[in-house]
Amino acid sequence: MNREEIFDGLRRSPKVDVCVVGGGINGISVFRELALQGVNVLLVEKHDYCSGASAALSRMVHGGLRYLENGEFSLVRESLAERDRLLKNAPHLVAPLPTTVPVFDIFSGLANGIVRFLGLSRRPSRRGAVAVKAGLSIYDFLTRKRALMPRHRFRGRHATLAKWPALNPAVKSSATYHDAWVKHPERIGMEVLRDGLAAGDHARALNYAELQRSADGFTVHDHLTGAAMPVEPAFIINATGGWIDIANAELFSQERRPAPLMGGTKGSHLIIDNANLAGALAGHMIYYENEDGRICILFPYLGKVLVGSTDIRVDDPGSVQCEPDERDYILQSLAFVLPGIRIRPEDIVFQFSGVRPLPASKDDFTGRIPRDHYCTIIEPSDGEPPVLCMIGGKWTTFRSFGELAADMTLERLQRTRQVSTASRPIGGGRAFPADAREWISRIRAETGVSPHRLSALFDRYGTDAGGMAQFIAAGPDKTMPHPDYSVRELLFLVRNEAVEHLDDLLLRRTTLAISGQLSLDLTQAALDVLAREKGWSPARQKAELDRFLTLLAGRHGVGFDTLTARNEQGVRYAQQS
Repeated sequence: MNREEIFDGLRRSPKVDVCVVGGGINGISVFRELALQGVNVLLVEKHDYCSGASAALSRMVHGGLRYLENGEFSLVRESLAERDRLLKNAPHLVAPLPTTVPVFDIFSGLANGIVRFLGLSRRPSRRGAVAVKAGLSIYDFLTRKRALMPRHRFRGRHATLAKWPALNPAVKSSATYHDAWVKHPERIGMEVLRDGLAAGDHARALNYAELQRSADGFTVHDHLTGAAMPVEPAFIINATGGWIDIANAELFSQERRPAPLMGGTKGSHLIIDNANLAGALAGHMIYYENEDGRICILFPYLGKVLVGSTDIRVDDPGSVQCEPDERDYILQSLAFVLPGIRIRPEDIVFQFSGVRPLPASKDDFTGRIPRDHYCTIIEPSDGEPPVLCMIGGKWTTFRSFGELAADMTLERLQRTRQVSTASRPIGGGRAFPADAREWISRIRAETGVSPHRLSALFDRYGTDAGGMAQFIAAGPDKTMPHPDYSVRELLFLVRNEAVEHLDDLLLRRTTLAISGQLSLDLTQAALDVLAREKGWSPARQKAELDRFLTLLAGRHGVGFDTLTARNEQGVRYAQQS
């Protein structure tokens, strides 16, 4: 069902059982849960799907080792269970990540948990070997029945420096355990969304649309056309994360507006292209404490290295970006743990920042704010629909959080759950082959697409690459200014994944920008594909390009000169392919 059909359907029948406000990963998750139960559900997202905090995570799928010292044992248990589900349900995008913790003390940090339980407030001391050992033993215990990944192990100073010689020589030992990483979280969001939409015409979703109060109730405002359509939801779910209080200001009259529920913090990350840095990691994530006690990470990501992050309170989630002092902090932390490696400004190929949707808290140390999630239902008066607010949450637990919100909604609607998503494969994780080469050989025989091209598609889309390959083979194609992408691949994304702006395509439907592979030539070629499909005028194309370049420079630190310099790199790629 396309955008016009959705608005036409609302025009004919404005009543919906549930309207989900917010198309981040949690909103998409509860949308799928309800759609699979046959609920008439409409999702509206003010911007693009997964364009807020869901696009700015650390790319980790983890249990939350450091949450143990906050006493959040149930959250760690739930997160580890969801991590293991994602490893099984989305093997094309989620994979194990060996993680090493350099340890610089022995007994330090034992009091952290006691301090938390007593309700005191102070910054934690450095976590020593005994504290790390205790935490990892709990990690192993919580996953003992599934045992998908190896148990943790310790190395002494000599063995640690033998494997990671670039580490700070003050290291006393190290501990290695396994969590997971997600290659392309925005794609998982799209695949979960498509799963919900496939449930039937009772499930509808709109990006660039907003639920607004009107004199007679509510309307859905289309930000692309300016049109407004009345809608009559029986129940509303506020899944806007860091924007939850802002959304509540729209959903409730001033006298009925609830107290603030959100107290988010900003996390910024850098993507660094430096061969010495990548080599120093030996394929592991380094999970370390900076000198101020703040947890930082760095790990191999799409041929580069992801480094982060900061943890700063924010009031306006819509204006966050990685500030110069945050870049300095992240680079300083990197210099502490790997003192011999020098990072040049031009090595930073991308940066991003997002707001963690944490519950409101007065804790003066942001690391102490609970990372758990819960739902609360607010009952307005005057016959207006109840509003369920999804508060908190972390990316790893999106499925269980969506399940919780959906079950509370089903109870209010006096409906029963028909389908569980606990073991439901996601998108390209369906029918995932044990032997990728055999799968590629079969799809090549069916479509004629080359093995090299199919390998790239399979790496990006899993078994969904089969449908992509059929579309590519169905018409004349042309290589983009990047040898592993083609015109028809991008055209497929534009036609099937609600692409409305250039940043949708280059920042979220693909990893071209975050991986540092985006050039000005490639940007223009992608715009040509999008403009032809949308029928945009030259003036509209110029406005779209200007919009994207401004966003890329302001939010992600990638300026026009950088994109232009990468044109030559793109030429070299093409000559080598």
